[in-house]
Amino acid sequence: MPINIPNDLPAKTVLNSEQVFVMTEERSTHQDIRPLNVLFLNLMPKKINTEIQYMRKLSNTPLQVNITLLRVDDHVSKNTPQSHMDNFYKDFEEIKNKKFDGMIVTGAALDQTEFKDVRYWDNLKKILLWSTKNVTSTLFSCWGVAAALKVFYNIDIIFRMDKLSGVYDMELSPMIDTITRGFDDTFKAPISRYCDFPLDVIKEKTDIEILASSDEVGLYLGVSADGKQVYVSGHPEYDVDTLDQEYRRDIEANKNPNIPINYYPDNDPSKTPLCTWRSHSSLLFCNWLNYYVYQEAPFDPYQN
Repeated sequence: MPINIPNDLPAKTVLNSEQVFVMTEERSTHQDIRPLNVLFLNLMPKKINTEIQYMRKLSNTPLQVNITLLRVDDHVSKNTPQSHMDNFYKDFEEIKNKKFDGMIVTGAALDQTEFKDVRYWDNLKKILLWSTKNVTSTLFSCWGVAAALKVFYNIDIIFRMDKLSGVYDMELSPMIDTITRGFDDTFKAPISRYCDFPLDVIKEKTDIEILASSDEVGLYLGVSADGKQVYVSGHPEYDVDTLDQEYRRDIEANKNPNIPINYYPDNDPSKTPLCTWRSHSSLLFCNWLNYYVYQEAPFDPYQN
C-alpha cells in the first residue's frame, strides 16, 4: 500500500519517478480502510531531502501510511523555502489534541551544541513528553536519540572530538525482537554524528534493550522496555551520496574531515560509493511500522 502525503509535496514527483506508489490526500479520502497516522518531526536543515529519504523507506510496506509533517518552531529556515514550510508543515498547537500511531524524530545538524544552547530545546522537550501519551511508538534517529535520552533518562549528550562518519558493521544482539526480524547477524549502517552512545551508559542508566551495536559505534538500535520508543543512532534513511555530500561540505567549511569509513571504494573519494545498507534499512522501517505501530495501535486511536 502507499504512503499518503500532501497533494503538492515535492517528494511526490521524486518518488513517482522511482516507481514508488504514492497516494495524495485527495485520493486517500476514497479508501475505505484504517490507515496509519504517522507524525514526522523534521529537525534536519534540508527538509525536502530528508522528507524524500524517509518517505522512500516508509513506502516499502503493505500498510497505508498518512504522513503529517511537524515543525518544532516557526524559525525561518536557510535551507528550505518558507513557502514549503507554510504549505506543508503543522505547528504543535495544531496537532497537540490528536493521537498518532507512529512518530519519527529525525537527526539534527547541531554538531557539538549543548542542549541548553539549542534554540528550540524547550519546544522539543514538550513534544517528546507529549508523545508518550499520544503516540503508539516513536522512532528517534541520530541526534534525536541524544535528545530522547536526555528527556526520558536525563543523560547528558556525550560529545566526540571528531566526527563519526562512514558505513559500519553492526552486530545483531542474540535477543529476539520483531523489529530485527529478517536481519542478518551482521549488517551495515551509515553513521554521521559528533556524539557517542556507549553501551555501558545505556545499560547502566536506561531500560533500553540493545538490539544492534558495534565497538566503535556503541548503541545502534535499541528499544525501550515498553516499546514506545525506538532508538536508531545512525541514518538508515540516507541516500548513497549523502555521506559524500557531507564530506565535501565539511571540506569546504575547512573542518578537515576524515574520509568516511568503509564508504568509498578503496577509500578513494574520487570513486563513486555504493549503497550497502539499503535492504536492512528498508526492513527496519517495515518492521517498525508493522510490529511496533500497526500491531499495537488501536483501531480507533481516540478510544485509548
